Amino acid sequence: MNIKMRLLKFIHDIFMGMLHIERRLEPLFRRQWNWLFREPSGRVIQYFINRRRRDEGLRPAEEKIDADEEESLNKIIDLMANQMRNHFKPGAYERGGNTKTHGILRATVTIRDDLPEHCRQGIFANPRSYPAYVRFSGPGPTVPADIDDVGFVSMAVKLMGVPGKKLMDEEKFTQDFITICTPTFVTPNTRENAKLQYWSLLEMPLYYFLNPKDTHLLDAFMQSLWNQTQYNPLGQRYWSCTPYLLGEGQAMMYSFRPKTEVDTKVPGLPFGKVSFNYLRENMIKTLNKKDVEFDLLIQLQTDPFLMPIENASVRWPERLSPFIPAATVHIPQQKFDSEAQFAFAKRLKMNPWHCLPEHRPLGNQNRARLRMYYELSKFRQDMNQTTHLEPTGAEVFE
Repeated sequence: MNIKMRLLKFIHDIFMGMLHIERRLEPLFRRQWNWLFREPSGRVIQYFINRRRRDEGLRPAEEKIDADEEESLNKIIDLMANQMRNHFKPGAYERGGNTKTHGILRATVTIRDDLPEHCRQGIFANPRSYPAYVRFSGPGPTVPADIDDVGFVSMAVKLMGVPGKKLMDEEKFTQDFITICTPTFVTPNTRENAKLQYWSLLEMPLYYFLNPKDTHLLDAFMQSLWNQTQYNPLGQRYWSCTPYLLGEGQAMMYSFRPKTEVDTKVPGLPFGKVSFNYLRENMIKTLNKKDVEFDLLIQLQTDPFLMPIENASVRWPERLSPFIPAATVHIPQQKFDSEAQFAFAKRLKMNPWHCLPEHRPLGNQNRARLRMYYELSKFRQDMNQTTHLEPTGAEVFE
């Protein structure tokens, strides 16, 4: 590493150290700050993001493929694979993104019987229940102590026993929902995501946002409103950030909204010793005492410009299209921290293309996920000498 890059890394590490201190202090003020300022700040940021965009006259649920998408995707796959090589050894490879597994939980997803008729498409067509696994995870590409991450969690739900032909042949009876704790994605498209992965490979991801020659400050500000000290993944709201079909010609976003009060105390804050896996431990405390539920909400695209398909940095305005409760995710009391269950997690593949055609993923970042998730998960499992498993819900972990 040359002198310039060493200096950049030194400055980057100072910023990260300051962020880690701030994360320890956040419980003293962040909830009150969110209540007063988060939504107004988000609206201001979105106003400036939309001012920079132009209306391309697309129809509802219409996609537009850029000429350089394949090039960007190839870069992303290569860069993320190199990050995995740098951070993990064969036999202990983790995922390239949403890396740290906090837990894999059994659940039941029940479709509501009061959905409007135009929403009754695909998985939502009939009121019924599906067995499911829910994976809660932390950021990537490393597996840090929970208090030292960037304040990010994700929730992926795999429904099982879903009839009908799927868009990916590798799983026959599943439907996957992938969400994160911010309502917009960290990058607007795959072209910018490749830049983020370049800086991540250098272990200086902040420079993706701060690079004076190519800044992404509005996206940084938007992410910072929701990236915060996390207390318990079971009490966090999650968003898809990218759109999906809801039947032909109709697009949706989806979100998981918590319904249950959960354990949120983090012993050791602000400046004492904090457990490496306190998020998992708070999940364990919660599920030792009670069941947990989430609402699965869907939001329909009603304005193709203000609710774009190809730009994941734009938050679809709820004033134009409120979220509609579509299903309930019920997570019963359970034990989920056995070695066998975490080994099972390494055999799972989560991919939004495990889905019915009625819910085909839309937009450039979802198109990228088809090959990116497949190739990186196959690489991970090959390095661990494990095989892919399509679960049924009948698995035993003892």
